[in-house]
Amino acid sequence: MMRIANAQVWVHDQDEALAFYTEKLGMEVRSDVTLPEMGDFRWLAVGPVGQEDMSIVLMAIPGPPMLDDETAEQIRTLMAKGFAGTVFLTTDDCQASYDELRARGVEFSEAPEERPYGIDCGFRDPSGNSFRLTQVTINLQTTA
Repeated sequence: MMRIANAQVWVHDQDEALAFYTEKLGMEVRSDVTLPEMGDFRWLAVGPVGQEDMSIVLMAIPGPPMLDDETAEQIRTLMAKGFAGTVFLTTDDCQASYDELRARGVEFSEAPEERPYGIDCGFRDPSGNSFRLTQVTINLQTTA
């Protein structure tokens, strides 16, 4: 059986991202390893407390030889628009989680709102990555 272990978001500054994800979102560090033999590449991953089998890798945008300058700039442009991907978080109480995260300094682009599938709101991290925080009230699972 295959399972998802990691997802990745691009970040402009790994230290800034680490502070946001741990201090404001309340996640914990899963790994923070710098590999000198790979040009000081840093593998930095965080995850929700209590969900140990899943991590979000906070990946700095690499330069050559991994990415050419044009591709790196395209990623930065998409991030600035909030279209480099979306992380979907679920909660049992969207309003309470919204209030808690706002108290920690998270700036929301959308307040909690009733949707056909539940209560949903949105925010972005310091690098521009889009997040949805949802209290699901219907079963979104499908069967084959």
